[in-house]
Amino acid sequence: MKTGLSIFSIAVKNLSRKIIRTVLLLLAVTVVAGTTFSATLFISSMQNALKIGTYRLGADILVVPEKNASEARSALLAGEPTSFYMDKSVLEKVRHIEGVKEATPQLFIKPTSFSCCYNVDVFLMAFDPSSDFTVTPWLQRNIKKPLGMGEVITGRNVPVLAGDTLPFFGSPFTVAGTMEPTGMKFFDQAVFMTMDSAYEMAANSKTKSMQPISISRNEISTVLVRVLNDYIPDRVALKIEHDVEGIKAIVSDAVLNTVRKQLNGLMNGILLISAVVWMLALLMMGFAFYMIVNERQREVGLLRAMGARKLHIFRLIITEAVLISTAGGVCGLICGSAILLTFKGLILHSLKLPYLLPPPMMLAELTASALLFAMLTGLLSSLAPAILASRMEPYEAIRKGE
Repeated sequence: MKTGLSIFSIAVKNLSRKIIRTVLLLLAVTVVAGTTFSATLFISSMQNALKIGTYRLGADILVVPEKNASEARSALLAGEPTSFYMDKSVLEKVRHIEGVKEATPQLFIKPTSFSCCYNVDVFLMAFDPSSDFTVTPWLQRNIKKPLGMGEVITGRNVPVLAGDTLPFFGSPFTVAGTMEPTGMKFFDQAVFMTMDSAYEMAANSKTKSMQPISISRNEISTVLVRVLNDYIPDRVALKIEHDVEGIKAIVSDAVLNTVRKQLNGLMNGILLISAVVWMLALLMMGFAFYMIVNERQREVGLLRAMGARKLHIFRLIITEAVLISTAGGVCGLICGSAILLTFKGLILHSLKLPYLLPPPMMLAELTASALLFAMLTGLLSSLAPAILASRMEPYEAIRKGE
């Protein structure tokens, strides 16, 4: 009993003697660790996607036709391909509104199901290179040249490589590059082209495509707005709606903040359930270890009579608990990850929210925290029984254990 190894080996033998009870305790920790880890990872991934997506969007306000406001919100959050148009004159009107720093148009085109990619529902988005502040900065950093006529940039979820050719409405486009993932379908399943390329594609579709599209050069889908630093986006949005008829000014932060609040509420609910499950597991493990100490009073007495100190007995009980909780924590991480991977698509389809795994460092922190939490569960549950066992007198423990 003078080395940690002897305590460890005795603890392992003790756990293996009552294999059914050990497995039940391990399952309790597995449920707690798996639930907490998978829920935290899922919420963190959605928050990460919102953060990166907001940065990529770069706009404070989206100006869209009033009747298509709900479609625009759905496109922003769920990336659902859509098509709606308004007169290009809205752009100049918006640019003259007080508080507007920059304004750039975009054109949304919903491709036919057989236009490009059979397993991805792509979203065609055209931008104006002369005023754009969403795609152009990425082009300047990565491609280091403007997007040419007949060229496109694709989101990460579109299964193509640079140099590939994509047909849209009878017109071939060359892939100039693929953007990094954001977790938002609005970007990851999008194909970006210039406005001139989009207008020419629409004109050529009348003779080259089985399903031609009719878009004139005087039509756009939305105006993305950046406001001046001293102005509040909500107030500028109200001013735009007042001065420009037939449009809806959607404040991007307001939409994303609503989602963040929903995620926080969901997280709080999950944490509450996890806390209840953790308390039940803690009580169950505490009671189990209390029973274990009572059953093994003779063993504890003999160990003390053979020279084991109180600290050795205390460490023995704690070691057993930590072994169970560590194994349960590892199982919880594996099971939680497997369940999340299996049902992620179904959950995201139901919630219609973005999803992107956190950076490796944050992922490592979440994993380590889950393991420490599992170990803490075992430590706390066995603390009182371990103290009780360490205080037993050898003779009294042997007599009671007979």
